[in-house]
Amino acid sequence: MPLRAIWAQAASGAIGAEGGMPWDLPEDMAFFKRATTGSPVVMGRRTWQSFPERFRPLPDRPNIVVTRDASFEAPGAEVAHTLDAALNRAAELDDEVWVIGGAEIYRQAMPRLDELWVTRIDLDVEGDAFAPEIDDSWRLVRADPAPGEWHTSRTGTRYRFEVLRRA
Repeated sequence: MPLRAIWAQAASGAIGAEGGMPWDLPEDMAFFKRATTGSPVVMGRRTWQSFPERFRPLPDRPNIVVTRDASFEAPGAEVAHTLDAALNRAAELDDEVWVIGGAEIYRQAMPRLDELWVTRIDLDVEGDAFAPEIDDSWRLVRADPAPGEWHTSRTGTRYRFEVLRRA
């Protein structure tokens, strides 16, 4: 079972600010949807709550929300009280599982992950949630476009997609 994480990050490593993303990049949202549709997605409570209500649960994929709050309810999703429990449940549902945030869930999941799907955004923005450090145990296996090159969003923001695999 490949265990993957997917996120978008600014040059500073920021993945979020004040409960949202500090950029408008529709191409990344489409990429995220294509990648994760049909597979279980595991997320923290704050990530779940950051989605507009009309997008909860994320459609066409089992949603599993991790929270320590025993009374928390996530209509349309399953609730797990540890990351291990969430990942075990996701693995029962499908061979392909995605970790989709936030920062604390990524940090906890990093030792278990097989692949990272990262959208690099060429912006210097302030944030209050940051991507985990990608150390030397990861190797770039795919980049679109090639390293050092960028796509330009219809919003004018430069970005690129990368897939890293544990070496």
